Amino acid sequence: MQRNLLIKAAVIVATVLACIFGVIGFPTSLKQAEDNAGKRIHLGLDLKGGTHLVMQVHVQDAAKTVADSTIESLRTEARTRNIVIDGYDRNDPKLLKDTDSIQITIHGVDQTKTSAFRSMVADKAPDWILTPVNSTDYVLKMKPTALLELKRSTVEQSLGTIDRRVNALGLAETTVQQHGETNDAEILVELPGVDDPAHVKEIIGATAQLKIVSEKEGPFQTEAAALSAKSGILPLGTELREWPGHGWYIINRAPVITGTDVRSARAGQDTDSPGRWETAFTLSQDGGDRFEKFTAANVGNNLAVLLDTQIRSVAVIQSSIRDSGRINGLSTEQESSDLALVLKTGALPATIEILNENTVGPSLGSDSIHEGIYAGIAGLMAVVVVMLIYYKKAGINAVLALLLNTILLIAALAYFSATLTLPGIAGIILTVGMAVDSNVLIFERIREELRAGKTIPAAISAGFGKAWWTIVDTHVTTIVSCLFLFLFGTGPVKGFAVTLVIGLFANVFTAVWVSRVIFDWETSGKELTELSI
Repeated sequence: MQRNLLIKAAVIVATVLACIFGVIGFPTSLKQAEDNAGKRIHLGLDLKGGTHLVMQVHVQDAAKTVADSTIESLRTEARTRNIVIDGYDRNDPKLLKDTDSIQITIHGVDQTKTSAFRSMVADKAPDWILTPVNSTDYVLKMKPTALLELKRSTVEQSLGTIDRRVNALGLAETTVQQHGETNDAEILVELPGVDDPAHVKEIIGATAQLKIVSEKEGPFQTEAAALSAKSGILPLGTELREWPGHGWYIINRAPVITGTDVRSARAGQDTDSPGRWETAFTLSQDGGDRFEKFTAANVGNNLAVLLDTQIRSVAVIQSSIRDSGRINGLSTEQESSDLALVLKTGALPATIEILNENTVGPSLGSDSIHEGIYAGIAGLMAVVVVMLIYYKKAGINAVLALLLNTILLIAALAYFSATLTLPGIAGIILTVGMAVDSNVLIFERIREELRAGKTIPAAISAGFGKAWWTIVDTHVTTIVSCLFLFLFGTGPVKGFAVTLVIGLFANVFTAVWVSRVIFDWETSGKELTELSI
């Protein structure tokens, strides 16, 4: 019996030492202990301060890109199959609610090749529904299933891209997750401890949609001059874009290369303009193959490099180019580095609009920490006083188990790199109450057994045994509730659920196992006639 108690006591001591190490490590001074604890216990946005953003993904931009790529694919295939088509066009939706939102119009299809044309559309545009307008014109509308998949994939890709950009900036304890319903296409971003929120928002929201397209005509001095040259009507499949400082150009709408073809990017000084900066990029295998074919077939023609909706450069194709390019003329090293970052982490599939922004100052977070600590200490002291008065010496047992429960909870947060939020502090305080509740159940059971005439060791054994399933039942139901909070709640609610669940598991260990060891140690080898409880 004594040997078993020594083993159990050693386990408790080892657990306490492991918890202390998890929080403060091996410090050489009190200051280092505080620093280690600060690094290992991560604070959430509401405690550390920072920025809370709700962002809207404009999925209609992704639909436009898909439509443009479909047009280019059909145009190339039509040439291969010798199907004469006068032109292609698409609408410009402001929202993407249903399949009528995005449409492609095909003009002047050779009536003698109607069957071949339909076969081509079925092969190259399987996600679109072909509807004839007349004998030569047709309309393509996206299938409902394809539209839903586009919305889902656009939000998912935006989440991944934003998360990679935030990680590349070196920001820690951040939250990037979907906000609201899937159809809302909203993203929640929480950035604790951000020093320059304006710069971070610029990086996060930078679409960085790289496009390399063929240039048709230009430059024109003004947009009006370009439209006037075409009698106010641009050729089908083209659009007007500005190259700042150089004029306006008519370019092909369908891109040859997009940002999804970029494999890597790096910042550097512009070799053509001393004092300026550039961003060089390398294309993927597939992108390099397509770019090589395009440039080889268009030697002597112009191509334009666009970033988002603005031309960055226009150049003459002097020979075939395979897998590299440059965006030059950048003002600063920071601009060049930021552009390389967003190109490397992937272009957003659609533009992002900030719907809501809340900033929590560090002082407000500090006040929350202090108030939470004061509330926790006040609650703990009140519980200690009540337990000592009501349960006498057995109350000391409960207090020791309660302190160990708190140590285990804090250590678990440090070991699992969990983020502590203000609701998380509330979860810790609630855990204190539940830990005491378990002790009360056990102590009252022991009292009942003593009143029934059992010996002290038998009463202790029966009290723990009978209270066990009641404790398990209450803890399991609470854990199930926390599971739903974690699955469907936002960041702070999840923090509350995590801390409460960790506290519940720690409570089972301290209130049942550790408390039993203390009782057994007190009664071992002694003939007690009375138990202070």
